[in-house]
Amino acid sequence: MTTRDAFDDQDRLEGSTSLNLLSAARRGQPGAWERLVRLYAPLVASWCRNWGIAEQDFVDILQDVFLSVSGHLKNFRKVRPSDTFRGWLFTIARNKARDHFRRTASQPIGEGGSEANQRLQQSFDPHVEVEQVDAMDDAAMDTLLQNALNVIRKEFHAKTWQAFWSVVIEGRLAADVAADLNMTPGAVRVAKSRVLLRLRQELGDAPGS
Repeated sequence: MTTRDAFDDQDRLEGSTSLNLLSAARRGQPGAWERLVRLYAPLVASWCRNWGIAEQDFVDILQDVFLSVSGHLKNFRKVRPSDTFRGWLFTIARNKARDHFRRTASQPIGEGGSEANQRLQQSFDPHVEVEQVDAMDDAAMDTLLQNALNVIRKEFHAKTWQAFWSVVIEGRLAADVAADLNMTPGAVRVAKSRVLLRLRQELGDAPGS
């Protein structure tokens, strides 16, 4: 099977790729907004936890964050490769956390003492890259990615998904996976790329999001 054959075959089996998540949410597509919140709420909650925000305040912070996202989603555009929805969301969450601490300035920041204060100052530094913040939230990022994978899996043929999973998740060589799945190495690489692109679309990190 050639690379072109792989594209054609998967197009027939999978149909057109659905609108990416952000476009769907902007257009008011049923279920898109709920899916976006379900994907990203655990990550925002983990940022709040790192900033020393008390657990009982998470609901209010999350409501503020996603209300702001809903009102400004149409303004988010991926202009540079480094522009991601996750980074944009982080900026909104950081601003809402700042607002929270201004309102509760007379109260303790939360458990954790100087360590919590240090994390808070680092996270509120405008020069902090979102990738640095993600490094503190491995579990939340794992949950985010797993939830996104669960959403998009049904859009792909079983062989396409197995090729992606074997190469990306299991770290196997494309040639070995191709032999097992009766595909060419090129077709395996195409399958991997297609799933990864769809994953980036679901997370709002792909061009045009």
